[in-house]
Amino acid sequence: MEKPSSKEIEVTVISGEGLLLSRRRPVKKNVFVTVRTDPFNSRSTGVDPEGGSYPAWNEKLVMELPLHARFITVEAHSGTRVIGVANIPVSDFSGGYLPDNYLSFLSYRLRDSNGEKNGIINLSVKVKVKVKGSGNTGCAASCSRPWIGVPAADAKVSDGIVTGFPVSYRY
Repeated sequence: MEKPSSKEIEVTVISGEGLLLSRRRPVKKNVFVTVRTDPFNSRSTGVDPEGGSYPAWNEKLVMELPLHARFITVEAHSGTRVIGVANIPVSDFSGGYLPDNYLSFLSYRLRDSNGEKNGIINLSVKVKVKVKGSGNTGCAASCSRPWIGVPAADAKVSDGIVTGFPVSYRY
C-alpha cells in the first residue's frame, strides 16, 4: 500500500469580525489575510477596500500542506501592520475520523502581538491527499491497515451482514 506523498489544502477565507488596530480603534479599510503552512509556503487574499472591522473576502487559497505540519498560521493585516494571528492545529480539519476532501467550516479568535483578543476569522478548509501512482485518494488508499471482514455468526438470521463502528487499537 502506498503512503501519501503530499497533501494539498484549500483554505477559503470567508470573513473577519471585530478587527481593531488598537484596543478602541477599528480598522477602516484595506484588510487582507495571509495563510502559512510553513515558513516558505504562504498565500494571501486580495485586499478588502471597504469592509473595515468586518471584512469579507470569500477567497480560496490553494497550497501544499507538508506531511509534517502540525499547525497552519492565519494572519490578518491592515497595510503593513499585523492585526491578529491564529495558529490552527492541522488535527482540527485533517486526520482522525475526518475523511479526505471533507469540508470543515471553522472560526478562530485572532490574537494581537500582546496576546490580547483581536477579532475573529471565519474560514473553510478542505484537505486533499495525493498518492503517488494512484488516482484513488479515498480512505482505502490512506488507511494504515487493510480492512478485515468478520463473518456473521448466524447467516440465516442476519443475512450475513455485520455492522459496527471503527475503533482504533494498539498492539
